[in-house]
Amino acid sequence: MHRVVYYTATTLNGFLADDNHSLDWLFAVPGGEGGDADFTAFLDGIGVLVQGSSTYEWVVEHEDLLAHPEKWPKYYGDRPTYVFTSRTLPDVPGADIRFITGDVKDAWPEIRDAAGDRDVWVVGGGDLAGQFADAGLLDEIRVSVAPATLVSGKPLLPRNLGSDRLTLQAVRQMGQFAELTFSISS
Repeated sequence: MHRVVYYTATTLNGFLADDNHSLDWLFAVPGGEGGDADFTAFLDGIGVLVQGSSTYEWVVEHEDLLAHPEKWPKYYGDRPTYVFTSRTLPDVPGADIRFITGDVKDAWPEIRDAAGDRDVWVVGGGDLAGQFADAGLLDEIRVSVAPATLVSGKPLLPRNLGSDRLTLQAVRQMGQFAELTFSISS
């Protein structure tokens, strides 16, 4: 049975990105660019990626993917990526990008089927992960807490989820990051 996992990094005070949706703060932290063997194993278990429009736009712009679409498979392979958006966004040539509108619950059967027997990775943002939690579809939150703070920005998870729904499963140090893994009950 596959799981829906929100796997991301956050500042110490709970922001995913700055007010301009930038993740530059993350790449300033040593080890913030990934490359960890555990991440490779995580990605091997992923059948589908899901992300919001701001996350998608930042990745496309930051990595200059419209000019260099060959980078996409280096990061994500040939997995389908569902981008929840209410506007028209550019498609990365050669990538399996599926733009979708509406409620995550309505889109879930298609996403689940596309994932097959592998997991679904909610890449970001926090509100999209919250929509999966609201729908009772989010199984795990895996967050790497960075030694950085922002005055303001996009919150990690703009929802009220209490200890009655969140159970700490693992804690570990990864270089300068503290990785926390929580299971979520509906």
